[in-house]
Amino acid sequence: MPRLICQFCLAMCFSLGSLSALAGSPDDELRQAAMLHRGGETSRAVSIWKDLAAKGNVDAAYNLAVIHQHGDGVRLDYTTAMQWYRQAAEQGDKVSQLQIGLMYQIGQGVAPDEAEAHRWFTLHRRHHLHHEHEPKLVAWRQQALALIEERDRREQLAASHTTSSQVLAELRRRAGLVGERLTATAALEAATAIR
Repeated sequence: MPRLICQFCLAMCFSLGSLSALAGSPDDELRQAAMLHRGGETSRAVSIWKDLAAKGNVDAAYNLAVIHQHGDGVRLDYTTAMQWYRQAAEQGDKVSQLQIGLMYQIGQGVAPDEAEAHRWFTLHRRHHLHHEHEPKLVAWRQQALALIEERDRREQLAASHTTSSQVLAELRRRAGLVGERLTATAALEAATAIR
């Protein structure tokens, strides 16, 4: 009896595994739709993308928006493109948010509206402003700033050493003291005499 139960469980595992293999992952379906679209079978690709978009897949909604915005295998339709971009943007897709901003900025399928374009361009930035004063982020910003300042100081010091050596060499050359040691007085005379 225990052997029969083990065989039954094993058979169930295999059948569930084969069902999941038949179903395919959303990534596999997106790849298949892209291949269909490239092969000229856009209507089949659109069907797959619409099914995935209905399930909340941002990439599928974005793809639908792009093909409608550019008339790529479908009729050029800015209104439909805007609807698909909005669906993706409302789920946090930054590229779709920027595309909506561009459509408002140039008046593509909507009346030009600079304020609305700006709102869409900065939507994701404002969404994360509450993180700006989080102690860990403040500490990271201060640490990054200290590292940048230290690097800048080292580079400026190296540049000043190089520059001062070049200035002294030029002053020696002007004073005709190429092989001799240049004193501060001679350097001052050389700098003021040749102007």
